Amino acid sequence: MWGFFEKLKNGLSKTHQGLVEQIDRLVLGKKTIDQDLLDELEGLLFAADLGVKASGQLIEGVHQGLKRGELKEPEKVRDFIKQEILRILQAGEKPLSIDFSQIKPFVFMVVGVNGVGKTTTIGKIAYQYSSQGKKVLIGAADTFRAAAVEQLQIWANRAGADLIKQSKGTDPSAVAFDSIHAAKARNIDLVFIDTAGRLHTKVNLMEEVKKVKRIIGRECPGAPHEVLLVLDATTGQNAISQAKLFNEAIGVTGIVLTKLDGTAKGGIIVGITQELTIPIRFIGVGEGIDDLREFNASEFVQALF
Repeated sequence: MWGFFEKLKNGLSKTHQGLVEQIDRLVLGKKTIDQDLLDELEGLLFAADLGVKASGQLIEGVHQGLKRGELKEPEKVRDFIKQEILRILQAGEKPLSIDFSQIKPFVFMVVGVNGVGKTTTIGKIAYQYSSQGKKVLIGAADTFRAAAVEQLQIWANRAGADLIKQSKGTDPSAVAFDSIHAAKARNIDLVFIDTAGRLHTKVNLMEEVKKVKRIIGRECPGAPHEVLLVLDATTGQNAISQAKLFNEAIGVTGIVLTKLDGTAKGGIIVGITQELTIPIRFIGVGEGIDDLREFNASEFVQALF
């Protein structure tokens, strides 16, 4: 049975090859660091999906280190980049801590485009909490996709959670309404409200999601307590655009980054943290029920390098 660190290391192997091995190839054995090397390094960081802002900041840091004479040996550049990536990611490391004596039910509203792994993410987090003895309820408010409801039912069964659902095409806000009232009546600890990632109608997706959020807040003042955005690491820079759109529309409070095991674009986590300043709550490195974990920056950087 592999530990999570081994899975993470293995999952990040493509990103390691595309970033760390390329840095090594560039700097190791070199006598000096010249402008050409810096340009190549910047291109390499950008190609690894670290994003414009993070890549620029890292290169600027190398420039300053050279000026101060701290990075005379090219080998030190690798260590500098590793430490800087760690520093950036630590700013985004903020595990959820829920005080159930103060907030009950604690309501998660889970958003993201279709195909990013929203449903499985809800199932895995629900399973983690129910394993700790918490009473969990899931509201299937993605009523446009029958498969989403069926999938949630399977996960709810696995997690021992209640499921609130309605027929296909029902107003998602109605499901949110029912979920909050059922949670109060059943003394539930945690509620997860799934939302649509794409609509088959002319209705604007963001307007629909905003409406669900309003209904949640109206029926349970202070909720949703966490607006969790699920992003797929394999989409690279596109994930940052998605995060900006959802954040502008409804105010995202936490991010789950899935599918880190299937991509060379794992560096996107640095870009997301740097550009959005939204905490990364969980990362996913596989299909298994235990393959979603709270984000730990030093563990991530250790696995990457």
